[in-house]
Amino acid sequence: MSLAPRVVVVHRRTELEELLARHGTLGQAAFFLSSRGRDLAEVQARHGATRRAIDRVAGAIPVDWRRGAVERADLDRFLFAPGDIVVVVGQDGLVANVAKYLDGQPTIGIDVDPGRNPGVLVRHRPDAVDDLLRRTDECRELTMVEATSDDGQRLVALNEVFVGHPSHQTARYRLAAPAGGVERQASSGLIVASGTGATGWCRSIWESRHSTRQLPGPTEQRLAWFVREAWPSPATGVGQVEGELLTDDALTVEVESDRLVAFGDGMESDALSLSWGQRVRVGLAPQRLRLVG
Repeated sequence: MSLAPRVVVVHRRTELEELLARHGTLGQAAFFLSSRGRDLAEVQARHGATRRAIDRVAGAIPVDWRRGAVERADLDRFLFAPGDIVVVVGQDGLVANVAKYLDGQPTIGIDVDPGRNPGVLVRHRPDAVDDLLRRTDECRELTMVEATSDDGQRLVALNEVFVGHPSHQTARYRLAAPAGGVERQASSGLIVASGTGATGWCRSIWESRHSTRQLPGPTEQRLAWFVREAWPSPATGVGQVEGELLTDDALTVEVESDRLVAFGDGMESDALSLSWGQRVRVGLAPQRLRLVG
């Protein structure tokens, strides 16, 4: 007898919950917000919308199905099973946060605050959950990015991987790109982005430098990479500052600083730590995020 499907609801603490954890009471939270020109009612309204969405998702799960829940801060300690259905209730960024812990599980993104979220990954309203839980085979497979170091560390990200100095000071390294030779560089780091990430940080860099390079789409097996603020000097070059990576391609970064880091999707707390002489390779990840709808 096979087990019933398990639906895992992923959420994060609301701003109101974080304020109460910090200040203790609603009164203190209201005072803190008012001192910064904000209103507690706005924060309470968004908290209420999130809780209603979570309740709506929970109510849509069939009574004979198994269920689980995990908060964003506990994702690295939660074990997702191969047959899980993952429902992310929150913002686009929360889908990116959970994607690195998945391996093919269908994922549904629920937007709790339409109009504030871009809705790139949280594409559905809470009322659509009933139908979506029955259509988990209708998925788009989104390309992901992988970074691996020569000492066995590994990192996967949905949007982008950043390699640079942990405090965003000058990073020094040797860069080997598929289409060129090896170049010693000094920069504020580099990013390698998927088509999903091409709507965010990557696009900001692309637009600011007026690049004519075509950015990838979310399902394309292609990545874009950009070096940030490369510094020309007698010892460092600026000849390789952007490009693309296809299926078998990779960027290789050899560290020439006391410490560099590689982290994904803005999660600096979960980073690869790299020291002088180490190499990190960044390219397409073998797994993809299966996004429903």
